[in-house]
Amino acid sequence: MRLAIIAAGLLLASSPAALAQADADAGGTLNPEELTLNRVMKDVAEGRTSMTICATGYYITKSGRHEMARELFERCAQAGWTGAMTWMSQLDDNGLGGLENPDAAAEWDRRAAEAGDPVGKLNYGLDLMRGRGVVENRALGRQYIDDAARSGLPTARRLRAADYDLDVVTPDADNWKYAPAF
Repeated sequence: MRLAIIAAGLLLASSPAALAQADADAGGTLNPEELTLNRVMKDVAEGRTSMTICATGYYITKSGRHEMARELFERCAQAGWTGAMTWMSQLDDNGLGGLENPDAAAEWDRRAAEAGDPVGKLNYGLDLMRGRGVVENRALGRQYIDDAARSGLPTARRLRAADYDLDVVTPDADNWKYAPAF
């Protein structure tokens, strides 16, 4: 009988509930968040980035949480994710989650372009051709756009085929933004 009681005690001690309690007592997390924005932002705050973490910023931005998206994209951009650099440019260019800052937007585009990102090359080429956030340099802008087109980016190919007519890629609702300031 005594042996049966000891065996039952050992079984109870190794049950999932007992093991979970032991983990909790040792400071563990019983049910960690997974696949939530809180988990993504916790990972970002702790310096972890990945393709999936950085891509989550798209959904955060589209939900209107621009400050949160900015925090995520900035960390991902600093870690070298070029897609996050182009999103930082978009946030800065449109004043989402912060003040509108064409200079910062152009700098993010330049960094993405120099890292080889075709969208970064197109966007930096557009910045240069417009003189938005950088000194206007239409010839250099065309070079960046040509490079993006050679990479296979359809928008860059369409712009090049239209003899670099910026209206091809810019909605007319944005014309005020790109008009000369003088």
